[in-house]
Amino acid sequence: MKLNSGYPFWLIRDGLPFTYPKLDKDISCDLLILGGGISGALVRYSLIQAGLDPVLIDGRTIGLGSTCASTALLQYEIDTPLHQLREMIGIEKADRAFHLCNQSITDIASIANKIGHSDFEYKDSLYFAAYKKDVPFLKKEFEARKQAGFNVKWIDEKEVRDAFGFSSPAAILSHHGAQLDAYAFAHSLLQQCPDCRIFDRTPVVQVDHHDKGVTLTTASGNTIKCKTLIYATGYEVEQMLGPSVVKLLSTYAVISEQYNKSDFWNDGTLLWNTADPYLYLRTTSDGRILIGGRDVDFYNPAKRDKMLPKKVRQLTSDFQKLFPDKAFIPEFSWTGTFGSTKDGLPYIGKHPDYKNAYFALGFGGNGITFSQVAAVILADILTGRENPDVDLFSFGR
Repeated sequence: MKLNSGYPFWLIRDGLPFTYPKLDKDISCDLLILGGGISGALVRYSLIQAGLDPVLIDGRTIGLGSTCASTALLQYEIDTPLHQLREMIGIEKADRAFHLCNQSITDIASIANKIGHSDFEYKDSLYFAAYKKDVPFLKKEFEARKQAGFNVKWIDEKEVRDAFGFSSPAAILSHHGAQLDAYAFAHSLLQQCPDCRIFDRTPVVQVDHHDKGVTLTTASGNTIKCKTLIYATGYEVEQMLGPSVVKLLSTYAVISEQYNKSDFWNDGTLLWNTADPYLYLRTTSDGRILIGGRDVDFYNPAKRDKMLPKKVRQLTSDFQKLFPDKAFIPEFSWTGTFGSTKDGLPYIGKHPDYKNAYFALGFGGNGITFSQVAAVILADILTGRENPDVDLFSFGR
């Protein structure tokens, strides 16, 4: 599946920082990770830290799937608002899911510091009402988050205007979020334990699950035999599991030229609103503004890509409505495919139809934080430690 199109900013800025060999022979291993994007990279790092020795393969050049198209806003907020998720799965489970995402931001910060990845930045996050009618909804969400113990503040219309420079009837200010360059971070993660085998440009055309392990056949005819397989293939898994598990959508993003003076709103707080689909904004470390949203159902790459020029105009207009006095000149734009689930939660762990395999599928707007949650859970499972959160993200939930 072609997961992105256009000119993803991170790929242009970072290029191809590292190269990896293509698999050209048969191999065997105890543990194989299928997928070398940010999900596979985080899972691999966690497994290595746990003392395991995984092999990783990817069908593309590393990072050129969804990872280079990620806008990489790191938030504890799940696409399903907390007060709604509580109604769906219960207060205890919903609160736990939000707190796990919250912890994963801290975990990623620690990892970035440990491996010397400098593009991670802690940021506040502002969830603002797109329309006046959304204020009661937003108030319910604020009360749920306060009750769950999150550090949040209610911001009224005047405070939004004074602090952030745009108009909104009300907002929730959260004091724990972050942003990074997911593409560069994935590459940095994969440079840890360079002796562990990594292969890219190695498409898999057949996967056979059997009692003693899993056998994979590549497009070049080589085989990989492993005892355990981890699927970190992201949104392409829809072709395996079907629309009942994940619904595919297309999102759009545009990034500005560099500003000579980075006088952005309130230190570049992450911004996103209550519209459906929601609009989101962030800044970058080199003085740009990124706008994303205008999501549509995914049909095929050609139809998705054809809409890009129109979406760029719409997103630019969305920005100008918020900040009419600030010029926004688009420089790079792109579109990518992502997946959503019925409850907004990822799928992590075993699937009854696939023997000797685990899944690390971080769907929705929390793909990176969910991937870190999956990395922790799978490291526990594969080293024989009990993890209390397995059932929360299971296929049978």
